[in-house]
Amino acid sequence: MSMNSARRRLSQLAVVLGMAVTAVTQAQTDNWETSLRETINTSLGAASQGQLRVESMRETPMANVVEVILSSGEILFADKSGRFMIAGEMYMTRPEGLVNLTAETRKGQVRDLLAGVPEEQMVIFEPEGETRATISVFTDVDCTYCRRLHHDVEAINANGIRVRYLAYPRGGLDSTAYPKMISVWCSDDRQRAITQAKNGQNLPERDCQNPVLNHHSLGNRIGITGTPAIVLPDGTLIPGYMDVDRLTATVLGQ
Repeated sequence: MSMNSARRRLSQLAVVLGMAVTAVTQAQTDNWETSLRETINTSLGAASQGQLRVESMRETPMANVVEVILSSGEILFADKSGRFMIAGEMYMTRPEGLVNLTAETRKGQVRDLLAGVPEEQMVIFEPEGETRATISVFTDVDCTYCRRLHHDVEAINANGIRVRYLAYPRGGLDSTAYPKMISVWCSDDRQRAITQAKNGQNLPERDCQNPVLNHHSLGNRIGITGTPAIVLPDGTLIPGYMDVDRLTATVLGQ
């Protein structure tokens, strides 16, 4: 065999071996993910009567530690064997300081969940000029600070910020705000109706197919416990009222 033929043969063998190693590595990865998912789902099923499961997993920058997102939206961390799990926040040190990796994941979850809500299900107040950013606000028509924020909507719009309202009657079905919010969402003019409701005016009782409870469930999934709850464009959740200047600086300074 000539030297050139031997080199070609070695080159072909290297390619074949490389493909084989890649296939084995991929198989190991697939087995690792499948095994971990099965192990955790078995434990979750036993602990929650089958109501919880693994929704997604991904490796973290920490060696052999996996971020696990449950169907409830909770974020846990597990070793690759699935024997150990940790609930809490994961931070990473960087030259600019500590970065909360769990908070970054949570913001991504919020963005994805809100992206699944059609805008026709919201009450939207648009700026007259250029829209520089959009915020989403989970609101209750009876809460004092929701009314205060709504009083600021015109000024918020004037700063180029679009406001999208989602319904969050704090007591759910048992809330006195619940039927009022159905009346708002079933109105032919939702903007006018929500303004009237937040001004304390009585609305004609209306009923229709509406998203109020779906919005409420979504708010619970995101982790909302009170109103107003403001979601910034990057998915950051701000619990409570924020005055116009601070809100504008926070939204546009992201």
